Amino acid sequence: MSGARRKTVVVDIGGVKVGGTHPIVVQSMTNTDTADAAATAAQVKALAAAGSELVRVTVNNEEAAQAVPEIVRRLRDDGVTVPIIGDFHYNGHLLLTKYPACAAALDKYRINPGNVGAKHRDENFRTIIQVALEYGKPVRIGVNWGSLDQRLLTELMDENARRPEPLDARDVMIEAMIESALRSAALAEETGLPHDRIVLSAKVSGVPDLVDVYRRLAARCDYPLHLGLTEAGMGTKGVIATTAGLAILLHEGIGDTIRVSLTPQPGGDRAEEVRVAQQILQSLGLRSFEPQVTSCPGCGRTTSTFFQQMAEQIQGYIRERMPEWRVRYPGVEEMRVAVMGCVVNGPGESKHANIGISLPGTFEEPKAPVYIDGQLHTTLRGEGLVEEFLRLLDGYVEAKYGAAKR
Repeated sequence: MSGARRKTVVVDIGGVKVGGTHPIVVQSMTNTDTADAAATAAQVKALAAAGSELVRVTVNNEEAAQAVPEIVRRLRDDGVTVPIIGDFHYNGHLLLTKYPACAAALDKYRINPGNVGAKHRDENFRTIIQVALEYGKPVRIGVNWGSLDQRLLTELMDENARRPEPLDARDVMIEAMIESALRSAALAEETGLPHDRIVLSAKVSGVPDLVDVYRRLAARCDYPLHLGLTEAGMGTKGVIATTAGLAILLHEGIGDTIRVSLTPQPGGDRAEEVRVAQQILQSLGLRSFEPQVTSCPGCGRTTSTFFQQMAEQIQGYIRERMPEWRVRYPGVEEMRVAVMGCVVNGPGESKHANIGISLPGTFEEPKAPVYIDGQLHTTLRGEGLVEEFLRLLDGYVEAKYGAAKR
């Protein structure tokens, strides 16, 4: 990591520490109808099982607010302790005051200062802060490019027009986002909310804008920052856009909690956004969540797609075993596994992994050497390569990481 981690205050969100020197936290958001307590609790449980450390739910109407305590009860009864964040727009001041059980059950409130109320914006904002004070909850003041406070934007545009050398519209927009976040945080503190109960975000949908706004915001405050694009998009585009923006900022030491806002495929797995967030952090060397499987892309030297299928099977096997391994084998998340397709890089990559296998390529002798901790351990031949390698993998995990707990 080239940049030192930015110094911030630490915010406690339902027992999860965000900011300071604490690990960068992965969070996610449900897409169920929050009023459906059973469906929402089930999705939160799945997101938490995938590794989400905070989960946000929409609280957009009375039915949703009434369902929140039931959602939390179901989760706690199931042993799921992940903190739940309420996402409020437009009517949060009304819902939090009318449904105190909802206010008490949530672990944090997200407020968008751009839509908390036009003429009564400050009054409505203060109402939410007063509820947060009453129940001892932190808040995230989340500014969005698409719902920016138009009153503030107009003010800054007018000021800019009077400058001898006006800034371009993009710079004024970015400054308006930063001012919205900082002024709202100041108002929260004036209302009585402690400095260490505030997280800020300033989300946009474009990568260059994301990098610019967070660099500037980071330089002007010591609040923990929540990173993410407002809408990353679908599939590869969403993954790449999010990774491009977040990786730059995280590499510079900016960011304390992240969310990957992927548009899921119809019927797709919502937990994919959690895995992408984890992979970003793990690829940057900032966190370790599960063993990494290195596999080559394949070329004319590889005889088939077998090594690719094997890599996929091994990754799936590891993911399936991780809930148990994480408990029984501390440190296993840092293990590196290599599955290579020919002699060019196979032995070398396998030697650099904790455990690796180098499959034979075209015209190579039909054998697959297995390396453990850099040394040739055995050579596999014939059918059942995958099963035999998984047996060796299980044995390695038990021998190396089981000892850590004894």
